[in-house]
Amino acid sequence: MRDKMKKFGLTLLTAFVGGAMALGTYKVIENKYANNMSFEDKQKVYYATSNHLTPATSAIVSSAGAVDFTQAAAAVTPAVVYIRTTYSNQSDNDKQSQLQQMFGDMFGQRMRPSGPQMASGSGVIISPDGYIVTNNHVVEKADKIEIVTNDHRNYSAKVVGTDPSTDLALIKIDGHDLPIVKLGNSDAVKVGEWVLAVGNPFKLTSTVTAGIVSAKGRGIGIIGSEDRQDENPFGRTQYQSQQPKLNKAIESFIQTDAAINPGNSGGALVNTNGELIGINSAIASHTGSYEGYGFAIPINLAKKVLDDIEKYGAVKRGYVGISFAELDQDKAKELKVDRTYGLYVSSVLPGGGAEQAGLKEGDIITKVEGNTVYESSDLQERVGRLRPGDKINITALRGSDEKNFAITLKADAPTPKMAVSKSAEEMFNRIGASFVPLNAAQKAKFHVNGGVLVTQVREDGLFDNTEIPVGSVITEVNRQPISSVGALDKALSNPRNGVLVIGGLYPDGSRLRVALQVQ
Repeated sequence: MRDKMKKFGLTLLTAFVGGAMALGTYKVIENKYANNMSFEDKQKVYYATSNHLTPATSAIVSSAGAVDFTQAAAAVTPAVVYIRTTYSNQSDNDKQSQLQQMFGDMFGQRMRPSGPQMASGSGVIISPDGYIVTNNHVVEKADKIEIVTNDHRNYSAKVVGTDPSTDLALIKIDGHDLPIVKLGNSDAVKVGEWVLAVGNPFKLTSTVTAGIVSAKGRGIGIIGSEDRQDENPFGRTQYQSQQPKLNKAIESFIQTDAAINPGNSGGALVNTNGELIGINSAIASHTGSYEGYGFAIPINLAKKVLDDIEKYGAVKRGYVGISFAELDQDKAKELKVDRTYGLYVSSVLPGGGAEQAGLKEGDIITKVEGNTVYESSDLQERVGRLRPGDKINITALRGSDEKNFAITLKADAPTPKMAVSKSAEEMFNRIGASFVPLNAAQKAKFHVNGGVLVTQVREDGLFDNTEIPVGSVITEVNRQPISSVGALDKALSNPRNGVLVIGGLYPDGSRLRVALQVQ
């Protein structure tokens, strides 16, 4: 009996010493490598310690189980914060150009009163030391950002970095051992799955609404676009502001019918396990309030963006080096191809990764990383998760054969190089853009009789402020038809009362109309 007690005591001592050594090793590793860990890795360490588990997070039902949202709501609500922003009343920062002030009422836009302006939104704590994810449009150009937690603590926040291309922002408060929302896997989300939207609609803090996932991979053209009700019914879920210039928006939204209203922007979309699967960003509405369609940025895309911002201060984005068109029955008929889904490669840019891998114009992209491609978001989101130098595996149909391509992403989007005349060169230097007349194929593609194609836009040039990307077609200026580069040069040199109204088509064929104020 005494021998057994000795063995038991020795075993217990060994277990105790081993546990202490493991804990000590964990602390050393944690301190040494914490600064080099991604947010997801930090969370794995966080959740590996039992003292962070609560009854709400330790016994959560799965989305396939009983319809009971109490545990998920209890796990998430403490880590969803209320964001108050203040904007200067100075004309430079008022987010309204003189043109908007002159014609705002004509276009149905509300005029804001003078004095400092305030707005609100939501955010999600993703790190115990105070990192918070929200929408770029919630904090963009704010002079002051105040955070109010679920337990009514107030913090002042600073912007770590933003990414207008995905409408994401990473902000930081000085805190420790803060509650967080566990990062989930948006790839595993299924249409029809129950989800919760948590945020602060109409300044009603800590509001939870339920719904299902209505669709995935939605591209709605809201990022970087004007919020024009007559042309675009998709309204932001918060204070309406002039949207930033943007040519490379990445949209692959999770659509949900969980109620999302003004103030929900930047809030959490979670599954019934209480895992963050999206950041609420936009609604489709003719009134500005919820009408049954909400959109969230998938968390798998957000993870990469947020990690880049935290590590580098900006997003490192790679480019495939192609332009393409989404196939449907009408586009397939126009292009005279048999396939009605996938991405038709309309051009391969010289020097890009696609050209080096062997992709050719006329190929039809059918799969990305083995997953079937139906629309542009299926490719763009996957590329958006990668950095320059990373490889992406693409399957394309060439004739009747499917071919596989391993494409190395480039750091910069290559632009076509072409010879330009002296007058075209002078025009580029003056307005910061290059143009070429449309050829017969391009006229047929855009269904126009004339116009010029935008081939290059110089950053910080006059034309850079128009929000007209490369690949767009200009058909008129101040209602005068444009059929040549010379006609465009003449029209741009003769604004009416200092205003140029430029009309045409975006690269995807949607209508373009931009008003530009010139000196």
